[in-house]
Amino acid sequence: MQNKLNSIVQPLLMGPGPSCVSESVYQALAIPTLGHLDPEFIALMDDIKGYIRKLIKTDNQLTVPISGTGSAGMETCFVNLIEQGDKVLVLINGVFGTRMEDVAQRLGAEVDSIKFEWGTPVILDTVRKQLAQKNYDLVAVVHAETSTGVCNPVAEIGKLVIDNGALYLVDCVTSMGGMEVKMDDWNIDALYSGTQKCLSCPPGLSPVSFSDRAVGKLTNRKTKVPNWYLDLSMITQYWSGSARVYHHTAPINMLYGLYQACFSILEEGLENVIKRHNEMHILLVSELKILGLELFVEESVRLPMLNAIKIPNGVDDAGVRSRLLKDCHIEIGGGLGPLAGKIWRIGLMGETAKKENIQRLMDALKTMLR
Repeated sequence: MQNKLNSIVQPLLMGPGPSCVSESVYQALAIPTLGHLDPEFIALMDDIKGYIRKLIKTDNQLTVPISGTGSAGMETCFVNLIEQGDKVLVLINGVFGTRMEDVAQRLGAEVDSIKFEWGTPVILDTVRKQLAQKNYDLVAVVHAETSTGVCNPVAEIGKLVIDNGALYLVDCVTSMGGMEVKMDDWNIDALYSGTQKCLSCPPGLSPVSFSDRAVGKLTNRKTKVPNWYLDLSMITQYWSGSARVYHHTAPINMLYGLYQACFSILEEGLENVIKRHNEMHILLVSELKILGLELFVEESVRLPMLNAIKIPNGVDDAGVRSRLLKDCHIEIGGGLGPLAGKIWRIGLMGETAKKENIQRLMDALKTMLR
């Protein structure tokens, strides 16, 4: 019998996630497993919470990594903060805003959605007018829309939400660890992310943080949180206090990986990491220009870590991506929804955001597009 793991060749991950993983994170994942109530592991859990707070600039006590990918973080925020009949406004300009809408509807919320053209940001005046017409329990938006490469004006939206009185929920799956996130300063009440993007840790955990206002909503619910596994009122008893209460068996080794990934960012310096992502984005854009390739998104609202590239006329989208992976061991992403076949998505996230990786991709594309 052949062990298929032995035949896996590590590709250069330059798609929308997962990103490349550093050797130090791989080594952390291989450290011997402790019990989930071992005092040494509990001390590590406390460090992880502190590291997450530093990366998203918050003092929130309820800051924990959820056992599950970024989608589990999304579900966690919605199931804990929404009750049937709550009024929710979702701002949509890509796939992940659409998922927010779906989750809220499944929970029985009264959902209003404002939809913007894919590849463009949320328009503040449109949001302002909607918020003036109706009071909401929750307003939700994606910070870095991975499906399009657009950065939404999260800080400015936060100012508008204050007067409405709604809780403000932001998806930071792609932005955390790669660009500025100021949870407290931007008046964000609930935030979730994922490990597989700019944190450069394998997928499997989702950092989540709740403000005091969000905790108040959770504490004063009229009904039980409808999802047992993601019920933060129980999960927090495992992640805080002197006597930890078992909820579920934590993914020990994945948490080792998250610890090391956060440690590495803070050791390099968060500001330096953000600068590196910006510099690599600028380098990629200049190299793409040499090849005659254009970006899909206007310069002022582009993400540094997720670059949407217009596919030239006559170029076989799937064929190029397949050859890149098969012949060059490089992975890039295709477009989703209305952008399928129209864009490539090139990720410069975390460990991937390095000059040598950009050069390797450019050399491969140069050959294929010739």
